[in-house]
Amino acid sequence: MDLGLNGKWAVVCGASKGLGYACAHALAQEGVNIVMAARSTDALEKSAERLRQEFGKEVITVSADVATAEGRARILAAAPHIDILITNAGGPPPGDFRSLQKSDWLSAIEANMLAPIELIKAVIDPMIARKFGRIINITSAAVKSPVDMLCLSNGARAGLTGFVAGVSRQVAEHNVTINNLLPGKFNTDRLLSNNQKRAETAGVTLEQEAARQAGLIPARRFGTPPEFGHACAFLCSAYSGYITGQNLLIDGGAYQGLL
Repeated sequence: MDLGLNGKWAVVCGASKGLGYACAHALAQEGVNIVMAARSTDALEKSAERLRQEFGKEVITVSADVATAEGRARILAAAPHIDILITNAGGPPPGDFRSLQKSDWLSAIEANMLAPIELIKAVIDPMIARKFGRIINITSAAVKSPVDMLCLSNGARAGLTGFVAGVSRQVAEHNVTINNLLPGKFNTDRLLSNNQKRAETAGVTLEQEAARQAGLIPARRFGTPPEFGHACAFLCSAYSGYITGQNLLIDGGAYQGLL
């Protein structure tokens, strides 16, 4: 299926690996030119080169911290224009809320709520002027079903979700959409580190904890990054203009609520 994206420009944050890279890969496959941003220079360059060799599209890399104003400015300046924005930042560390300091909360809010909002502010009016824009925020299944050990992520990402709910309705008439992708348990470094912490707490091996976690998912497995990336690409497509302000949960059926 041709998604109608050939030749467009996308900025993908957190693109060196994991779900961010999966989104960049799926968009490049659809003919999109990519600005890939991440903090890790070596991993970012290797990932970008894979995309260049596989798809022959223009791929620009920016090593920057999206949580800083200077980093965001360099990322946004790298593309001639921005048709698609994928916001994504590593989740804050897990922990008991009793042990968290105010600085922990401020860091989480800066990276997982305020940084995406600032990026959206920067791209929204040019998108409106061109009558095309697709903004995807990679958040978390914890927005729908909070995770006890991820209180920093629960709070910061829920704040972003509330912001998007209002703004997305304001710009929908201009063929500019804003949606959130809520990943459940995917085979990423983040899942590995969380399962390692759970395994240590429970006094079991990592393999045992991973098997237990997968057994709780109706699909009986963890998700693969390409599955996530292609869902992202569809929401960015020319045919998704009637989908906005939504929170698409991709979790293998783990969430058992109706809404």
